[in-house]
Amino acid sequence: MKEVLKNYSGILLLLIGITVGSIIGIVAPQIVEYIKPLGDIFLNLLFVSVVPLVFFAVSNSIASLEQESKFGKILLIMSFTFLFFILTAAVFTIGAVYLFPVSSISGSTELIAEATKEENWGDRTVSFFTVGEFTELFSRKNMLALLIFAFLTGFAARKSGESGKPFRVFIASGYEVMKELLIMIMKIAPIGLGAYFAYQVATLGPQLFGFYAKPLGLYYIAGIIYFFVFFTLYAFMANGQNGIKSFWKNAILPTLTALSTCSSFATMPTNLVAASKIGIPSSVANLVIPIGTTLHKNGSSMSSIIKIYVAFQIIGRDFFEPSNLLLALGITVFVSIVAGGIPNGGYIGEMLMISVYSLPQEAIPAVIIIGTLVDPLATVLNAVGDIVAAMFVNRWLREPQLPL
Repeated sequence: MKEVLKNYSGILLLLIGITVGSIIGIVAPQIVEYIKPLGDIFLNLLFVSVVPLVFFAVSNSIASLEQESKFGKILLIMSFTFLFFILTAAVFTIGAVYLFPVSSISGSTELIAEATKEENWGDRTVSFFTVGEFTELFSRKNMLALLIFAFLTGFAARKSGESGKPFRVFIASGYEVMKELLIMIMKIAPIGLGAYFAYQVATLGPQLFGFYAKPLGLYYIAGIIYFFVFFTLYAFMANGQNGIKSFWKNAILPTLTALSTCSSFATMPTNLVAASKIGIPSSVANLVIPIGTTLHKNGSSMSSIIKIYVAFQIIGRDFFEPSNLLLALGITVFVSIVAGGIPNGGYIGEMLMISVYSLPQEAIPAVIIIGTLVDPLATVLNAVGDIVAAMFVNRWLREPQLPL
């Protein structure tokens, strides 16, 4: 019993914190604003620590790879895995809305002005891939630019040969230091996540029973089925029965973190820890999980389909017309890439959807409100999906599996 308590003490404390936070959010929502800063402090500590962790993890993984072909193989298999998972989630959701159609809903017009702010697409593309100042790289709002810079830094460290050895030692040491820092920060997770969960319950709870109950119910039911059935299937494909056992044994903490924070970015440290416990080599996990945090989103894929479907319901158009379905799959892939790994980071994708389909402004509030209300489960599917994706990539690389 002592050994069990020792191994699961972190998860038990986190569950206690989340339970207490949920109770506070339900019975005393008026005090949530006073405890929410505790959650904000915890998230801010995570965010400022994860940014350098991404840089050191990605650049160190590339710099330490011994074979050039190995890196290319990882990228190829990772890209296929991400695309396969995203499209599978989208097709599954299309089947769900076809079998269980929902009636049209109306949204508040209060969000229209905020949602329709225009931005030049050329400038948006440039800012998505690059930044104008070095210091701007280390912002969670510029994750893809940071990943690209980390890639280039890792390549440069490899190409520099013997003269670059001190720098390679530096980035390897930096990665270990940032891992330890995140372990220290996670010690206060029960308090921070409990406070944030109280805020989530108090603010979003009442809206779940309004006009959006049917599409939200469909999303949550489909999402939960996808979470348990498809992730189990992916884990089995990755490593058989042992894969299923090791995945679910180590997916609890990332799931709770994602559910509490609504941030794939904040969940990444626990994902890396889980991947290590599962036995995924660091050369795979340190590439797939940081990149997947930005580019691989099962939950966003599913919510994108739901939002397009609801928007079509509002304006009376046929969502199931073949051309609309194909376009929806294309948009879903893009939305899953551009949706940032931060809370409510999918607004750019939602505006893309509105623009591509030339939808009227009446559809905008419903799309944004649904995107906000499905965020907790969507984040779980996004973040935890990176773990099973890393297992999948490792399976096809035929890397040696560590003892479980």
